Amino acid sequence: MTDATPIQNTDPQALVDAIVSAPSPAPRLSEIGHVAEVADGIAIVSGLERALSEELLHFASGVQGIVLDLEPGRLGVVLLGSGDRVTVGESVTRSHKVVSTKVGPALLGRVVDALGNPRDANGLVKTEAERPVEAEAPQILDRLAITRPLQTGIKIIDAAVPVGLGQRELIIGDRQTGKTSLAVDTILNQKETGVLCIYCAIGQRGDAVAKVIGALREGGMMERSIVISAGDEDAAGLAYVAPYAAMTMAEYFAGQAKDVLVVLDDLTHHARSYRELSLLLRRPPGREAFPGDIFYIHARLLERAGQFTTHAGGGSVTVLPVVETQAENLAAYIPTNLISITDGQIYLSPRLVRKNQFPAVDLGVSVSRVGGKAQSKAFRSVAGNLRVTLSQFEELEDFARFGTRLDEATRARLTRGAAVRAALRQPERDPVPAVEQLAVLVAAMEGHFDGLGETETARVMAGLRIPVLRDLGDIAEGIARNEPLTDEDRARMVALVQQVLAQSGDSNGPDA
Repeated sequence: MTDATPIQNTDPQALVDAIVSAPSPAPRLSEIGHVAEVADGIAIVSGLERALSEELLHFASGVQGIVLDLEPGRLGVVLLGSGDRVTVGESVTRSHKVVSTKVGPALLGRVVDALGNPRDANGLVKTEAERPVEAEAPQILDRLAITRPLQTGIKIIDAAVPVGLGQRELIIGDRQTGKTSLAVDTILNQKETGVLCIYCAIGQRGDAVAKVIGALREGGMMERSIVISAGDEDAAGLAYVAPYAAMTMAEYFAGQAKDVLVVLDDLTHHARSYRELSLLLRRPPGREAFPGDIFYIHARLLERAGQFTTHAGGGSVTVLPVVETQAENLAAYIPTNLISITDGQIYLSPRLVRKNQFPAVDLGVSVSRVGGKAQSKAFRSVAGNLRVTLSQFEELEDFARFGTRLDEATRARLTRGAAVRAALRQPERDPVPAVEQLAVLVAAMEGHFDGLGETETARVMAGLRIPVLRDLGDIAEGIARNEPLTDEDRARMVALVQQVLAQSGDSNGPDA
């Protein structure tokens, strides 16, 4: 026996009348398509005649896709997930919206995919805001001139190839020349600047991305950074979307008057992913089998960077795109495209890598087209002759290899050039404050490192770190206010270097 209440008798006619008189929902027209073909990373869909370009589609298997090709009776769709789950004949529905990614402060400190979904073990990303990954670049009237420096903490870059907030500076070089290390060190140097950072790994191995994440955590920058991972094991569609998603996340913070640094590592893999998708969709190939719009996909991406007016949010988006060359061929298709789009390039030479010169920045090829206007007055006064000194030294060094007898002045220039080059050496994961960089550069350019070996120069520079921060704090504050170095400032820097040199000499003496 149970105490359940018996069902009351209901008049069937009254029930029918209630149903008939109830308001009926408005009819909703829904299109349903079907998968006609499936390939590696793409699908051909039929039956969705009203679908729009760049629209997001939902497959019955749970995979999402982006409409990339519109043809009579068929759609070329780029899959944002594994193509193994999609089968021929399964149903496809429209979403009536473009592909979007999550944005907001909740992404800081997280590792996510191109759509903002978590890739780490820290649970769901608690943000409801989403924005389309594609957006129009800000208009000219919404932009300002680039006048504020982005300190990278790398001596040779801050002195000779300066980068400004809002600039697009290409990092280019062969494999294993230190491109990623350069970008990561720049991120680590933003610990005291308030600049938010986004590292977008495109087509990178999982262990390489894990190494970058470990460096950010160790350097205390992970809480102010977002890592977007679209690895080589992911769908090519996610690699294609990833850099646009990174720019969308950056634009959200720039709209709140914040400065954002975006590293796109690297656009060579991005171009190859897009080429793979285009060839599978049977688009006509062009030079090096790339599709005809390969320039446009990178141009519309990088044009979204800049320094913006208060009407456009008041923040800035600085982009460091990375591109790989083969056998030092700067005239290849993708490198030349990106060189023409960006505001300068930092070229890392394998020739300098073989000489154990790190960072391997080749000043003969590297250039910053707008960063010089943003460079602080202190750096401008010290590093004005740096390029000339190093280029003359390299010419003389090549000439001296022939065993030619050199006069005293030429030997002195060789000694000075070798000392300056040694002073510019810098280990990775060790960004240097601006005042310390200037102290080293002033001492090297004035000849106080002449005749020292590379090991001794490195020891002196390491010994400068604590005394500079202790004794030259007022000069550091002046540099932050963009004040020029006075003769008294230079004299204090030189005195401090000489003091460290004397201490180093005493420690290496016979009584040490």
